[in-house]
Amino acid sequence: MSFIKQPFDEFLGFVYERVSPNEVHVTLPLQPLHINSVGIVHGGIISALVDVAMSNLMDADEAGVQNAVTIDLHTTFLQGAKGKSLTAVATIVKTGRTLMYADCQVVNEENLLVARATGTFFVRK
Repeated sequence: MSFIKQPFDEFLGFVYERVSPNEVHVTLPLQPLHINSVGIVHGGIISALVDVAMSNLMDADEAGVQNAVTIDLHTTFLQGAKGKSLTAVATIVKTGRTLMYADCQVVNEENLLVARATGTFFVRK
């Protein structure tokens, strides 16, 4: 099982773990560049985190190219995210012939829920 290889994801510092065929965890160790002007994690960083986690539910090809491409993404921020790390817990809801539906929850290191997301992905292969 392989994960997508992208310079953007590496720049942000994502760490990947496949928990099962239908669940992926992506952890982001927080750095000052992830924090916005009010002292919490920037919403765009969290949106990128959930998008990457859900996209990685489908294995990448041998070259690290993604096989699931986002066509719809909804992120709800439940409270300001702070701490040392955030983890996106992504799960497959349903996979069809050409679409995958996924859910994702983002928690901090104290397992406090800070955001939720849903996504629809076009499956390339």
